[in-house]
Amino acid sequence: MRLLILAGLIYLAYRAVKAWMGPSSRSSSEVIERTAAGIDDVMIKDPYCEVYFPKRDGIKLMFEGQELFFCSAECRDKFVEQHKAGKS
Repeated sequence: MRLLILAGLIYLAYRAVKAWMGPSSRSSSEVIERTAAGIDDVMIKDPYCEVYFPKRDGIKLMFEGQELFFCSAECRDKFVEQHKAGKS
């Protein structure tokens, strides 16, 4: 019986401290949405060498109506040469 009373008091103290520290104005889903929206290091795969890298560091190329990103200028150039050779 004493254990139940002690557990109840600890829980009430926890709730009091939590309320005293300030109510959270944001719900947890808001926090998750804001965090996900703030992430700019989306990892993408280089279509030529198949290495993953941050999209913001990639070299952009518009190719046949598609927006492609490459890890380096060398991979981009090799990709373009490969597709030029394939069309000839």
